[in-house]
Amino acid sequence: MNETVFLLPSLLAGIILGVIFFGGLWVTIQKGLRSKRTALIFAGSFIVRIAIILLGFYYVGQSSWQNMLVCLAGFLIARIMVTRFTQKKYHSENSLRKEVRHET
Repeated sequence: MNETVFLLPSLLAGIILGVIFFGGLWVTIQKGLRSKRTALIFAGSFIVRIAIILLGFYYVGQSSWQNMLVCLAGFLIARIMVTRFTQKKYHSENSLRKEVRHET
């Protein structure tokens, strides 16, 4: 029980890092496809997101490999959460567009 309490901050850190990484990827795709400098936006976003994730994992994993593993689990949980959130948002936007097209 005592060890579990010490691993919760690592799990939370992994979830936060995952939301930053995958949420940032989603924002990059939304903005990058509408931009004239798509390659610059995608490359810049990739470098910033990877730098944040590497620093975060380095900081969390300094004390033990168990913290690193729990942080990775949180990162993967965030991937699932962001994927579900963005799919729901994408499908609701597309259904609204289809309904508007049928009315005209």
